[in-house]
Amino acid sequence: MELDSVIATTCCSVGFFTCVNAAFSKLPVPESARRNEWKWRNISTSLVHSFITGIWAVLCFFLHPQMAEDMIETYSVFSHALVSVSIGYFIYDLFDMVLNQKLSQAWELLLHHAVVITCFGLSVFSCRYVGFAVVALLVEINSVFLHLRQVLRMAGLAAGTPYRVNSIVNLGTYVVFRINTLAWMTRWLVLNRDRVPLVAYTMGSVGMAIMTAMNIVLFCRLLRTDFLQSTTREAKKDKEM
Repeated sequence: MELDSVIATTCCSVGFFTCVNAAFSKLPVPESARRNEWKWRNISTSLVHSFITGIWAVLCFFLHPQMAEDMIETYSVFSHALVSVSIGYFIYDLFDMVLNQKLSQAWELLLHHAVVITCFGLSVFSCRYVGFAVVALLVEINSVFLHLRQVLRMAGLAAGTPYRVNSIVNLGTYVVFRINTLAWMTRWLVLNRDRVPLVAYTMGSVGMAIMTAMNIVLFCRLLRTDFLQSTTREAKKDKEM
């Protein structure tokens, strides 16, 4: 896409997700989520983004498999548009958090969004590394279940079977589509060091380091909250019986 098309697509994406958020404000909110309706709408909007871009990323490689062979120069309009749409979402979400959350509560996600916007912006404006950016968006497949987990918890359904099943799927897809994907991307960046300019290599390396650290911390939190703590509670119940 031309520069004007990239900017237009990104702006339309910002507008679209703003409208999605507004639409959720018109829908009924579970009683347990009413004390923090902003977070309910924000997570629900994030779930929509993850669902759309997760499927879109898979389709990009299915429809244009050549992109998997050349992550630097090869791309399609379809994949270019995907990265532009995602930039729009992260811009929308960054401002949504800045306006509605304290910095001390949101600094991790704000840092994540700033890194993603910078790296994706480099990709769409230079028309290079689009395939690499699409690989990064495969993590959104896991994000569907990650956001669904938060929705279920806010709806007061953390003790039910749907939550338990989602927790298992969430952890499995976390390893496959988030940890493994980041590991593969890091390996690709190291192996292709000679093909990547210093500025892009530095940005990519710093971005991967930040994402890896954040994802390891989040994985430990999920494991502790959804499995280790629940196992401890069940063990205590068995002893009481």
